[in-house]
Amino acid sequence: MSDFVSQVTGVSALAEPARRALYLYVAAQSEPVSRDQAAAGAGLPRHTAKFHLDKLVVDGLLDTEFRRLSGRRGPGAGRPTKLYRRSDREVAVTLPPRHYDLAGRILACGVADAAREGVPVLDAVQRAATAAGRRLGAAQDPRDGGFAVSPLDDVAAVLAAHGYEPRVEGATVVLANCPFHALARDHTALVCGMNLHLITAMLDQLGHPEVRVTLDPAPGRCCVRLTGEPA
Repeated sequence: MSDFVSQVTGVSALAEPARRALYLYVAAQSEPVSRDQAAAGAGLPRHTAKFHLDKLVVDGLLDTEFRRLSGRRGPGAGRPTKLYRRSDREVAVTLPPRHYDLAGRILACGVADAAREGVPVLDAVQRAATAAGRRLGAAQDPRDGGFAVSPLDDVAAVLAAHGYEPRVEGATVVLANCPFHALARDHTALVCGMNLHLITAMLDQLGHPEVRVTLDPAPGRCCVRLTGEPA
């Protein structure tokens, strides 16, 4: 949820017309620009540009550096100028949540491994998905006091953080959303197999052998279903 809020905040920062104009101007330049250059480029008063540029820095959309534009050094060279450039932060919001970046990394690793080792691409992709699932499971913060309520609730909390929209229904966890929806629609067998290995490895890393992961495709939800002991 915190990542979602951060992404929405980054996107909403550009809804303000002056802020958006400044961001687009700075992003289009090959070199960092001064406050005066940005103000002139966006057609804004200098004090207005200063306010919005600094807000874009706070939101992580712009970075700053200080440099003497004259190139002079030593006494009399003047103070360095604050310059703005586009940050490396990537901002994207999709509703419902999608994580095509994760799918892209898994598929890229799988293709690279298949080419390097001469193994079938499908096997390499599934192996890459398993490795990614272990990393995601290992990245979870330890939960104070053990499981949230039951292993299924604990698993649901982890999957919710990755966009699966889990719903605990008795002894079953139904995943109402597929984070790789468009890919799964066009390449069902490949992506569903990847999803199965990803979630299985994630649960193994979390230490929930009693939760079973199976493929159970149905319209309107993820192809993976989880079953275990109800709370």
